Amino acid sequence: MRHTEPLRLNRDFKRAYTRGRSLAGPLLALYARPNRSARIRLGLTVGAKLGKAVRRNRVRRRIKEAYRLSEHRFRPGHDLVVVARVRAGEATYAELERELLRLMARLGLVTAS
Repeated sequence: MRHTEPLRLNRDFKRAYTRGRSLAGPLLALYARPNRSARIRLGLTVGAKLGKAVRRNRVRRRIKEAYRLSEHRFRPGHDLVVVARVRAGEATYAELERELLRLMARLGLVTAS
């Protein structure tokens, strides 16, 4: 993830939740808030309801990989928070990738090229 920084601070997550635009699908919820930089900052949330640590980490890795492979298509200058919903634990990689790209496109974060 060359052009992406991690979103680490709780206050940044809260800002994305309260002041950002959001969309939700059956597998993921996405919160996006413009930031004042030319980079994307990405945060992932996978709750305990999804299952034990092995399952949560598998979902987290799949979402990160889906993001990494499409990173070049995303418009910079946003804080993104991706929240995995309970059904994401049962989903395949292809389903997670499709859902992430769909939500990003609906929020207008995918560039034309």
